[in-house]
Order: sequence, then structure tokens, then C-alpha cells
Amino acid sequence: MRDPGVPELSDRPDLPGMRVLPTADLGPDGLTALRALLDTAFDVYDDTSFDHALGGVHVLAGPVTAPVGHAAVVLRRVLHRGTALRCGYVESVAVCPSHRGRGLGGALMSVIGRLVRGGYEVGALGADERAASLYRRHGWCPWRGPLRALTPDGVVDTPKESGAVHVLDAGMRLDARHALTCDWRDGELW
Repeated sequence: MRDPGVPELSDRPDLPGMRVLPTADLGPDGLTALRALLDTAFDVYDDTSFDHALGGVHVLAGPVTAPVGHAAVVLRRVLHRGTALRCGYVESVAVCPSHRGRGLGGALMSVIGRLVRGGYEVGALGADERAASLYRRHGWCPWRGPLRALTPDGVVDTPKESGAVHVLDAGMRLDARHALTCDWRDGELW
């Protein structure tokens, strides 16, 4: 059954069908296929990065057992101005090299934007320079304020992520004069 909120791509034969699924519905074969796509799409992709992409919802292009595009949204908590916000954190946006340049990344981000705006107070993602323009075209803005992380040793500044973290304001009025503080996780904090 087609998700009514997912753009219809059937009139574009160069773009495979898309679906939104929770991690639990991927199954063992789907998880294996997803990891293979991500290993192919990224120069470096490790177990911690894969773990970050699990537990939320996945936007998949192509069959579950042979995806050619992927993006995930997972729940995180981000502190801003003394409030813990429900954050849709975007992970592992990837397109198979053989399918790049056809608009698939943009189609994935359109669905991701709808999911974040409909279910979270704010969206966030970490972007390398190659992908930043894609995110900006879809309404994501570089965070210009301070970045911090809540760690087992307390709150620490995370200046190396400056410029790489992008946000999508889904209803909250974010103020760059105040820090965004992410919750703790292993690996890359942002």
C-alpha cells in the first residue's frame, strides 16, 4: 500500500518507488541490504554509524531487499533555551552511486521534511560539504549558534561541528544566540 504522503514517482521510470518503514519492518534481509547500500554509498561507514540510523523510520527507494536510496529519521532530544525538544534527527542519507544525479536524493529529502515537520518540534542533521547544498535546497539551514553535547562528563562544547549541523525548524522558534545541546550517543555526537 502506498503511503499517501510519499510523492508519487511512478511517472519517473528513472526513480524507483519509495516507501516509509520502521526499522522493525525491514527484517533481517532488509537490514543486510540497507547496510550494503550504506557501505557502498559512503567512503567510510562503520557499525556505530549504522546503529545511529536504526530505531526510527526509514525512507527507502527501491525494494526493501535491494534499496538504491535511503534516509532515516530517529528521535533524539535537543536542549534549547532550557527546553528539551523532540528532534527528528536525520541519518544515513544515501543514494547508490549508479542512481545519483537523477533527483533521488531530493525525493528522499522531500519525504524526510514531511516526516520531520509532521512529527517533531525541530529537525537536525550533520552534513558534509558535498551534501550541504541538497539539504539547503530542502529548507535545512546551517546552525549558526553554539553547539554542545550532554556527555557522561557533563555538557561540553562541540565546536568542530560548527557549520556542519543543519536544522529544520518544525514549529519552534530557534534562537542562534542560545546553544543547541544534543543528547549523548557513542560515535559522532552530532
